[in-house]
Amino acid sequence: MAQATRSHDIDMLHGPLVPKIIAFALPVAASGFLQQIFNAADVAVVGRFAGSDALAAVGANTYLVSLMINFFVGISLGANVTIANYVGEGNEDGVRRSTHTAIALSLVCGALLALGGQFLARLVHQAVGTPEELIDQAMLYFRVYYAGMPAIMLYNFASAVLRSKGDTRRPLVVLVVAGILNVALNLLFVVGFGLDVAGVALATVLSNVVSGLALVEMLRRETGAYHLSLRNLRIDAASFSRIVRVGLPAGIQSSVFSLSNIVLQAAINSLGQTAMAATTVATNFEYFTYNAILGFSQAGTTFVSQNDGAGNQARCKRVTRLTLLLGPAFTFVVGAFFYVLRVPFVAFFTTDAAVKPLAYERILRATGFQWVNAINEIFSGAMRGYKRSAVPAAISIIGICGVRILWVHTGFVMLHTYADLILAYPISWAVTAVAQGVAYALVMRARAREAAGS
Repeated sequence: MAQATRSHDIDMLHGPLVPKIIAFALPVAASGFLQQIFNAADVAVVGRFAGSDALAAVGANTYLVSLMINFFVGISLGANVTIANYVGEGNEDGVRRSTHTAIALSLVCGALLALGGQFLARLVHQAVGTPEELIDQAMLYFRVYYAGMPAIMLYNFASAVLRSKGDTRRPLVVLVVAGILNVALNLLFVVGFGLDVAGVALATVLSNVVSGLALVEMLRRETGAYHLSLRNLRIDAASFSRIVRVGLPAGIQSSVFSLSNIVLQAAINSLGQTAMAATTVATNFEYFTYNAILGFSQAGTTFVSQNDGAGNQARCKRVTRLTLLLGPAFTFVVGAFFYVLRVPFVAFFTTDAAVKPLAYERILRATGFQWVNAINEIFSGAMRGYKRSAVPAAISIIGICGVRILWVHTGFVMLHTYADLILAYPISWAVTAVAQGVAYALVMRARAREAAGS
Protein backbone atom coordinates (compact mmCIF):
# COMPACT_ATOMS: atom_id res chain seq x y z
CA MET A 1 0.00 0.00 0.00
CA ALA A 2 1.44 3.37 -0.99
CA GLN A 3 2.61 5.55 1.89
CA ALA A 4 2.48 9.32 2.30
CA THR A 5 1.01 9.96 -1.14
CA ARG A 6 -0.03 13.48 -0.12
CA SER A 7 1.90 16.24 1.59
CA HIS A 8 -0.28 16.07 4.70
CA ASP A 9 0.42 12.33 5.24
CA ILE A 10 3.38 10.94 7.20
CA ASP A 11 5.29 7.83 6.13
CA MET A 12 5.62 6.03 9.46
CA LEU A 13 7.34 2.94 8.08
CA HIS A 14 10.51 4.48 6.68
CA GLY A 15 13.04 7.20 7.45
CA PRO A 16 14.06 9.06 10.63
CA LEU A 17 11.64 8.80 13.55
CA VAL A 18 12.18 11.88 15.72
CA PRO A 19 11.07 14.54 13.18
CA LYS A 20 8.12 12.38 12.10
CA ILE A 21 6.95 11.71 15.66
CA ILE A 22 7.14 15.44 16.38
CA ALA A 23 5.37 16.27 13.11
CA PHE A 24 2.56 13.89 14.12
CA ALA A 25 2.37 14.80 17.81
CA LEU A 26 2.49 18.59 17.68
CA PRO A 27 -0.64 19.07 15.52
CA VAL A 28 -2.52 16.62 17.77
CA ALA A 29 -1.34 18.54 20.84
CA ALA A 30 -2.10 21.86 19.13
CA SER A 31 -5.60 20.63 18.31
CA GLY A 32 -6.11 19.87 21.97
CA PHE A 33 -4.61 23.22 22.98
CA LEU A 34 -6.90 25.11 20.65
CA GLN A 35 -9.93 23.12 21.78
CA GLN A 36 -9.07 24.00 25.34
CA ILE A 37 -8.54 27.65 24.46
CA PHE A 38 -12.01 27.69 22.98
CA ASN A 39 -13.39 25.85 26.01
CA ALA A 40 -11.59 28.36 28.21
CA ALA A 41 -13.26 31.13 26.23
CA ASP A 42 -16.59 29.49 27.11
CA VAL A 43 -15.67 29.62 30.79
CA ALA A 44 -14.34 33.17 30.57
CA VAL A 45 -17.47 34.45 28.82
CA VAL A 46 -19.72 32.77 31.39
CA GLY A 47 -17.58 33.89 34.33
CA ARG A 48 -17.44 37.52 33.26
CA PHE A 49 -20.86 38.04 31.71
CA ALA A 50 -23.13 35.53 33.48
CA GLY A 51 -21.73 35.40 37.03
CA SER A 52 -20.33 32.86 39.50
CA ASP A 53 -23.48 30.73 39.63
CA ALA A 54 -23.39 30.14 35.88
CA LEU A 55 -19.63 29.51 36.07
CA ALA A 56 -20.12 26.87 38.75
CA ALA A 57 -23.00 25.30 36.78
CA VAL A 58 -20.80 24.90 33.71
CA GLY A 59 -18.00 23.52 35.89
CA ALA A 60 -20.35 20.95 37.42
CA ASN A 61 -20.69 19.45 33.91
CA THR A 62 -16.98 19.25 33.11
CA TYR A 63 -16.42 15.66 34.18
CA LEU A 64 -19.94 14.50 33.33
CA VAL A 65 -19.45 15.59 29.73
CA SER A 66 -15.88 14.31 29.46
CA LEU A 67 -16.85 10.90 30.87
CA MET A 68 -18.78 9.92 27.74
CA ILE A 69 -16.60 11.84 25.31
CA ASN A 70 -13.46 10.18 26.66
CA PHE A 71 -15.07 6.76 26.44
CA PHE A 72 -15.91 7.14 22.77
CA VAL A 73 -12.61 8.86 21.98
CA GLY A 74 -11.11 5.63 23.32
CA ILE A 75 -13.33 3.66 20.96
CA SER A 76 -12.12 5.88 18.11
CA LEU A 77 -8.55 4.91 19.03
CA GLY A 78 -9.60 1.37 18.18
CA ALA A 79 -10.42 2.64 14.69
CA ASN A 80 -7.05 4.41 14.54
CA VAL A 81 -5.14 1.26 15.53
CA THR A 82 -7.16 -1.03 13.26
CA ILE A 83 -6.78 1.14 10.17
CA ALA A 84 -3.09 1.89 10.85
CA ASN A 85 -2.42 -1.83 11.25
CA TYR A 86 -4.10 -2.50 7.90
CA VAL A 87 -1.93 0.23 6.36
CA GLY A 88 1.20 -1.50 7.65
CA GLU A 89 -0.05 -4.82 6.22
CA GLY A 90 -0.85 -3.21 2.87
CA ASN A 91 -4.50 -4.30 3.17
CA GLU A 92 -6.47 -1.66 1.24
CA ASP A 93 -9.78 -3.50 1.56
CA GLY A 94 -9.36 -3.56 5.34
CA VAL A 95 -8.68 0.19 5.35
CA ARG A 96 -11.78 0.82 3.23
CA ARG A 97 -14.13 -1.31 5.33
CA SER A 98 -12.80 0.04 8.62
CA THR A 99 -13.08 3.65 7.49
CA HIS A 100 -16.77 3.26 6.64
CA THR A 101 -17.39 1.31 9.83
CA ALA A 102 -15.77 4.00 11.98
CA ILE A 103 -17.88 6.81 10.53
CA ALA A 104 -21.11 4.79 10.77
CA LEU A 105 -20.26 3.84 14.35
CA SER A 106 -19.69 7.49 15.28
CA LEU A 107 -23.19 8.44 14.14
CA VAL A 108 -24.85 5.56 15.99
CA CYS A 109 -22.97 6.28 19.22
CA GLY A 110 -23.63 10.01 18.95
CA ALA A 111 -27.36 9.49 18.47
CA LEU A 112 -27.57 7.21 21.52
CA LEU A 113 -25.69 9.73 23.65
CA ALA A 114 -27.88 12.62 22.47
CA LEU A 115 -31.03 10.72 23.38
CA GLY A 116 -29.73 9.46 26.72
CA GLY A 117 -28.54 12.90 27.76
CA GLN A 118 -32.04 14.32 27.63
CA PHE A 119 -33.41 11.77 30.09
CA LEU A 120 -30.47 11.37 32.46
CA ALA A 121 -29.53 15.00 33.14
CA ARG A 122 -31.19 15.33 36.54
CA LEU A 123 -30.20 11.83 37.64
CA VAL A 124 -26.50 12.28 37.00
CA HIS A 125 -26.37 15.72 38.63
CA GLN A 126 -28.14 14.44 41.71
CA ALA A 127 -25.71 11.51 41.81
CA VAL A 128 -22.64 13.78 41.97
CA GLY A 129 -24.22 16.14 44.47
CA THR A 130 -24.62 19.26 42.36
CA PRO A 131 -26.04 21.89 44.75
CA GLU A 132 -29.79 22.38 44.40
CA GLU A 133 -29.44 26.08 43.65
CA LEU A 134 -27.30 25.23 40.58
CA ILE A 135 -28.98 22.09 39.32
CA ASP A 136 -31.44 23.72 36.89
CA GLN A 137 -28.70 25.64 35.08
CA ALA A 138 -26.38 22.63 35.15
CA MET A 139 -29.08 20.37 33.68
CA LEU A 140 -29.81 22.86 30.90
CA TYR A 141 -26.15 22.97 29.87
CA PHE A 142 -25.94 19.15 30.01
CA ARG A 143 -28.97 18.62 27.79
CA VAL A 144 -27.97 21.15 25.14
CA TYR A 145 -24.39 19.86 25.05
CA TYR A 146 -25.48 16.22 24.74
CA ALA A 147 -27.83 17.11 21.89
CA GLY A 148 -24.68 17.85 19.87
CA MET A 149 -23.00 14.51 20.58
CA PRO A 150 -23.49 13.12 17.02
CA ALA A 151 -21.35 15.96 15.65
CA ILE A 152 -18.74 15.57 18.41
CA MET A 153 -18.45 11.83 17.75
CA LEU A 154 -18.26 12.41 14.01
CA TYR A 155 -15.31 14.79 14.41
CA ASN A 156 -13.43 12.44 16.75
CA PHE A 157 -13.87 9.31 14.63
CA ALA A 158 -13.10 11.12 11.37
CA SER A 159 -9.96 12.55 13.02
CA ALA A 160 -8.93 9.05 14.08
CA VAL A 161 -9.30 7.82 10.50
CA LEU A 162 -7.15 10.64 9.13
CA ARG A 163 -4.53 10.23 11.84
CA SER A 164 -4.15 6.53 11.03
CA LYS A 165 -2.31 7.62 7.87
CA GLY A 166 -0.39 10.40 9.57
CA ASP A 167 -2.69 13.28 8.61
CA THR A 168 -2.81 15.36 11.78
CA ARG A 169 -2.69 18.78 10.16
CA ARG A 170 -6.08 18.96 8.47
CA PRO A 171 -8.06 18.15 11.65
CA LEU A 172 -6.10 21.00 13.26
CA VAL A 173 -7.05 23.46 10.50
CA VAL A 174 -10.71 22.47 10.79
CA LEU A 175 -10.57 22.93 14.55
CA VAL A 176 -9.15 26.44 14.17
CA VAL A 177 -12.06 27.49 11.98
CA ALA A 178 -14.67 25.82 14.20
CA GLY A 179 -13.10 27.26 17.34
CA ILE A 180 -13.19 30.82 16.04
CA LEU A 181 -16.83 30.26 15.20
CA ASN A 182 -17.39 28.92 18.74
CA VAL A 183 -15.95 32.06 20.36
CA ALA A 184 -17.99 34.34 18.11
CA LEU A 185 -21.19 32.43 18.87
CA ASN A 186 -20.39 32.50 22.61
CA LEU A 187 -20.31 36.27 22.57
CA LEU A 188 -23.43 36.48 20.41
CA PHE A 189 -25.52 34.08 22.51
CA VAL A 190 -24.30 35.04 26.00
CA VAL A 191 -23.55 38.75 25.70
CA GLY A 192 -25.92 39.59 22.86
CA PHE A 193 -28.90 37.35 23.64
CA GLY A 194 -28.36 36.76 27.37
CA LEU A 195 -28.64 32.95 27.08
CA ASP A 196 -25.95 32.27 29.74
CA VAL A 197 -25.14 28.55 30.12
CA ALA A 198 -27.48 27.50 27.30
CA GLY A 199 -25.74 29.94 24.96
CA VAL A 200 -22.31 28.51 25.72
CA ALA A 201 -23.51 24.96 25.14
CA LEU A 202 -25.32 25.89 21.91
CA ALA A 203 -22.21 27.62 20.55
CA THR A 204 -20.20 24.46 21.21
CA VAL A 205 -22.79 22.27 19.47
CA LEU A 206 -22.93 24.41 16.33
CA SER A 207 -19.15 24.67 16.02
CA ASN A 208 -18.84 20.89 16.35
CA VAL A 209 -21.40 20.41 13.58
CA VAL A 210 -19.15 22.50 11.32
CA SER A 211 -15.99 20.59 12.24
CA GLY A 212 -17.58 17.16 11.92
CA LEU A 213 -19.09 17.85 8.51
CA ALA A 214 -15.81 19.39 7.28
CA LEU A 215 -13.83 16.23 8.07
CA VAL A 216 -16.48 14.04 6.44
CA GLU A 217 -16.16 16.14 3.30
CA MET A 218 -12.38 15.67 3.36
CA LEU A 219 -12.81 11.92 3.54
CA ARG A 220 -15.31 12.05 0.67
CA ARG A 221 -12.64 13.80 -1.41
CA GLU A 222 -9.98 11.20 -0.59
CA THR A 223 -8.92 8.79 -3.31
CA GLY A 224 -8.11 5.13 -2.87
CA ALA A 225 -8.78 3.12 0.27
CA TYR A 226 -9.60 6.16 2.42
CA HIS A 227 -12.37 7.44 0.14
CA LEU A 228 -15.65 7.71 2.05
CA SER A 229 -18.86 6.92 0.16
CA LEU A 230 -21.96 7.93 2.09
CA ARG A 231 -23.97 5.30 0.22
CA ASN A 232 -21.63 2.61 1.53
CA LEU A 233 -21.82 3.65 5.19
CA ARG A 234 -22.41 0.49 7.19
CA ILE A 235 -20.90 -1.36 10.13
CA ASP A 236 -18.81 -4.25 8.81
CA ALA A 237 -18.76 -7.10 11.32
CA ALA A 238 -15.06 -7.95 10.99
CA SER A 239 -13.95 -4.32 11.16
CA PHE A 240 -16.29 -3.63 14.06
CA SER A 241 -14.85 -6.58 15.97
CA ARG A 242 -11.27 -5.37 15.54
CA ILE A 243 -12.17 -1.78 16.42
CA VAL A 244 -14.04 -2.80 19.57
CA ARG A 245 -11.39 -5.30 20.64
CA VAL A 246 -8.87 -2.48 20.86
CA GLY A 247 -11.21 0.47 21.38
CA LEU A 248 -13.47 -0.81 24.15
CA PRO A 249 -10.67 -1.29 26.70
CA ALA A 250 -9.15 2.03 25.57
CA GLY A 251 -12.54 3.69 26.04
CA ILE A 252 -12.89 2.19 29.49
CA GLN A 253 -9.40 3.39 30.35
CA SER A 254 -10.16 6.90 29.11
CA SER A 255 -13.45 7.08 30.95
CA VAL A 256 -11.88 5.79 34.16
CA PHE A 257 -10.11 9.13 34.46
CA SER A 258 -13.43 10.95 34.18
CA LEU A 259 -15.19 8.49 36.47
CA SER A 260 -12.59 8.98 39.17
CA ASN A 261 -12.83 12.73 38.59
CA ILE A 262 -16.59 12.54 39.15
CA VAL A 263 -15.86 10.96 42.53
CA LEU A 264 -13.46 13.82 43.21
CA GLN A 265 -16.02 16.32 41.93
CA ALA A 266 -18.49 15.08 44.55
CA ALA A 267 -15.84 15.72 47.21
CA ILE A 268 -15.14 19.16 45.72
CA ASN A 269 -18.88 19.94 45.74
CA SER A 270 -18.92 19.17 49.47
CA LEU A 271 -16.44 22.03 49.99
CA GLY A 272 -18.82 24.59 48.47
CA GLN A 273 -19.21 26.91 45.53
CA THR A 274 -15.77 28.55 45.90
CA ALA A 275 -13.99 25.20 45.52
CA MET A 276 -16.23 24.34 42.55
CA ALA A 277 -15.43 27.61 40.79
CA ALA A 278 -11.68 27.18 41.47
CA THR A 279 -11.83 23.71 39.93
CA THR A 280 -13.63 25.07 36.87
CA VAL A 281 -10.85 27.61 36.36
CA ALA A 282 -7.83 25.41 37.12
CA THR A 283 -8.90 22.37 35.11
CA ASN A 284 -8.48 24.43 31.95
CA PHE A 285 -4.72 24.31 32.47
CA GLU A 286 -4.75 20.58 33.24
CA TYR A 287 -6.42 19.91 29.93
CA PHE A 288 -3.75 21.93 28.14
CA THR A 289 -1.01 19.75 29.60
CA TYR A 290 -3.00 16.55 29.09
CA ASN A 291 -3.38 17.37 25.40
CA ALA A 292 0.40 17.63 25.18
CA ILE A 293 0.50 14.08 26.51
CA LEU A 294 -2.10 12.85 24.03
CA GLY A 295 -0.08 14.15 21.09
CA PHE A 296 2.86 11.89 21.88
CA SER A 297 0.75 9.02 23.17
CA GLN A 298 -1.28 8.90 19.96
CA ALA A 299 1.89 9.22 17.92
CA GLY A 300 3.29 6.19 19.73
CA THR A 301 0.08 4.21 19.24
CA THR A 302 -0.18 4.94 15.51
CA PHE A 303 3.51 4.49 14.68
CA VAL A 304 3.67 1.23 16.64
CA SER A 305 0.48 -0.05 15.02
CA GLN A 306 1.63 0.62 11.46
CA ASN A 307 5.11 -0.83 12.03
CA ASP A 308 3.71 -3.83 13.89
CA GLY A 309 1.47 -4.51 10.87
CA ALA A 310 4.59 -4.31 8.69
CA GLY A 311 6.48 -6.68 11.02
CA ASN A 312 9.20 -4.17 11.96
CA GLN A 313 9.53 -4.81 15.71
CA ALA A 314 12.84 -2.99 16.12
CA ARG A 315 11.25 0.22 14.81
CA CYS A 316 8.28 -0.27 17.17
CA LYS A 317 10.62 -0.37 20.16
CA ARG A 318 12.47 2.75 19.00
CA VAL A 319 9.15 4.59 18.70
CA THR A 320 8.28 3.77 22.31
CA ARG A 321 11.68 4.82 23.63
CA LEU A 322 11.53 8.13 21.78
CA THR A 323 7.96 8.98 22.84
CA LEU A 324 8.90 8.19 26.46
CA LEU A 325 11.63 10.79 26.16
CA LEU A 326 9.82 13.45 24.17
CA GLY A 327 6.34 13.25 25.76
CA PRO A 328 7.19 13.83 29.45
CA ALA A 329 9.75 16.52 28.55
CA PHE A 330 7.27 18.48 26.45
CA THR A 331 4.54 18.07 29.08
CA PHE A 332 6.87 19.28 31.86
CA VAL A 333 7.63 22.46 29.90
CA VAL A 334 3.92 23.16 29.32
CA GLY A 335 3.06 22.53 33.00
CA ALA A 336 5.91 24.76 34.20
CA PHE A 337 4.74 27.53 31.87
CA PHE A 338 1.27 27.54 33.40
CA TYR A 339 2.59 27.46 36.96
CA VAL A 340 4.96 30.39 36.41
CA LEU A 341 2.16 32.47 34.85
CA ARG A 342 -0.64 31.18 37.10
CA VAL A 343 -1.54 34.62 38.53
CA PRO A 344 -2.40 36.42 35.25
CA PHE A 345 -3.95 33.27 33.75
CA VAL A 346 -6.31 32.72 36.69
CA ALA A 347 -7.19 36.43 36.72
CA PHE A 348 -8.36 36.06 33.13
CA PHE A 349 -11.13 33.69 34.30
CA THR A 350 -12.20 35.14 37.62
CA THR A 351 -11.92 38.24 39.78
CA ASP A 352 -13.12 36.42 42.92
CA ALA A 353 -10.39 36.77 45.59
CA ALA A 354 -11.56 33.60 47.38
CA VAL A 355 -11.36 31.46 44.23
CA LYS A 356 -7.85 32.44 43.13
CA PRO A 357 -5.68 30.80 45.86
CA LEU A 358 -7.51 27.48 45.49
CA ALA A 359 -6.97 27.61 41.73
CA TYR A 360 -3.24 28.24 42.31
CA GLU A 361 -3.04 25.16 44.55
CA ARG A 362 -4.62 22.96 41.91
CA ILE A 363 -2.30 24.25 39.18
CA LEU A 364 0.71 23.40 41.38
CA ARG A 365 -0.39 19.94 42.48
CA ALA A 366 -2.17 18.70 39.34
CA THR A 367 -1.01 20.64 36.28
CA GLY A 368 2.60 20.75 37.48
CA PHE A 369 2.83 16.96 37.75
CA GLN A 370 1.10 15.95 34.52
CA TRP A 371 4.49 14.88 33.14
CA VAL A 372 4.20 11.81 35.40
CA ASN A 373 0.91 11.00 33.72
CA ALA A 374 2.70 11.24 30.35
CA ILE A 375 4.73 8.14 31.24
CA ASN A 376 1.53 6.27 32.05
CA GLU A 377 -0.20 7.30 28.81
CA ILE A 378 2.76 6.54 26.54
CA PHE A 379 3.21 3.02 27.92
CA SER A 380 -0.54 2.54 27.50
CA GLY A 381 -0.43 3.87 23.95
CA ALA A 382 2.39 1.55 22.98
CA MET A 383 0.49 -1.50 24.27
CA ARG A 384 -2.62 -0.38 22.37
CA GLY A 385 -0.50 -0.17 19.22
CA TYR A 386 0.32 -3.86 19.73
CA LYS A 387 -3.46 -4.52 20.11
CA ARG A 388 -2.95 -5.29 23.83
CA SER A 389 -5.53 -2.78 25.00
CA ALA A 390 -7.09 -4.67 27.92
CA VAL A 391 -3.90 -4.70 30.01
CA PRO A 392 -3.43 -0.90 30.35
CA ALA A 393 -7.18 -0.49 30.85
CA ALA A 394 -7.20 -2.88 33.81
CA ILE A 395 -4.18 -1.17 35.35
CA SER A 396 -5.80 2.26 34.98
CA ILE A 397 -8.98 1.10 36.67
CA ILE A 398 -6.97 0.02 39.70
CA GLY A 399 -4.24 2.65 39.65
CA ILE A 400 -6.25 5.73 38.69
CA CYS A 401 -9.79 5.14 39.86
CA GLY A 402 -8.90 2.89 42.80
CA VAL A 403 -6.20 5.13 44.25
CA ARG A 404 -8.30 8.27 43.91
CA ILE A 405 -11.36 6.73 45.53
CA LEU A 406 -9.15 5.41 48.32
CA TRP A 407 -7.65 8.87 48.84
CA VAL A 408 -11.07 10.53 48.97
CA HIS A 409 -12.12 8.13 51.73
CA THR A 410 -8.86 8.26 53.69
CA GLY A 411 -6.54 11.24 53.23
CA PHE A 412 -9.31 13.69 52.36
CA VAL A 413 -11.50 12.51 55.25
CA MET A 414 -8.65 13.17 57.69
CA LEU A 415 -7.41 16.47 56.23
CA HIS A 416 -10.53 17.78 54.49
CA THR A 417 -8.86 20.62 52.63
CA TYR A 418 -9.02 21.42 48.94
CA ALA A 419 -5.25 21.35 48.50
CA ASP A 420 -4.92 17.92 50.07
CA LEU A 421 -7.80 16.54 48.01
CA ILE A 422 -5.91 17.47 44.82
CA LEU A 423 -2.97 15.27 45.90
CA ALA A 424 -5.07 12.38 44.59
CA TYR A 425 -3.92 13.29 41.08
CA PRO A 426 -0.10 13.04 41.30
CA ILE A 427 -0.31 10.05 43.68
CA SER A 428 -2.54 8.06 41.31
CA TRP A 429 -0.42 8.98 38.25
CA ALA A 430 2.80 7.84 39.90
CA VAL A 431 1.37 4.50 41.04
CA THR A 432 -0.16 3.82 37.62
CA ALA A 433 2.94 4.85 35.64
CA VAL A 434 5.08 2.30 37.50
CA ALA A 435 2.49 -0.43 36.94
CA GLN A 436 2.16 0.39 33.23
CA GLY A 437 5.93 0.24 32.82
CA VAL A 438 6.05 -3.22 34.36
CA ALA A 439 3.13 -4.36 32.19
CA TYR A 440 4.82 -3.06 29.02
CA ALA A 441 7.99 -5.00 29.87
CA LEU A 442 5.95 -8.18 30.37
CA VAL A 443 4.06 -7.66 27.10
CA MET A 444 7.33 -7.23 25.21
CA ARG A 445 8.77 -10.35 26.85
CA ALA A 446 5.68 -12.34 25.87
CA ARG A 447 5.90 -11.10 22.28
CA ALA A 448 9.57 -12.06 22.13
CA ARG A 449 8.71 -15.59 23.27
CA GLU A 450 5.94 -15.77 20.65
CA ALA A 451 8.35 -14.66 17.94
CA ALA A 452 10.94 -17.21 19.04
CA GLY A 453 8.37 -20.00 18.98
CA SER A 454 6.91 -19.15 15.56
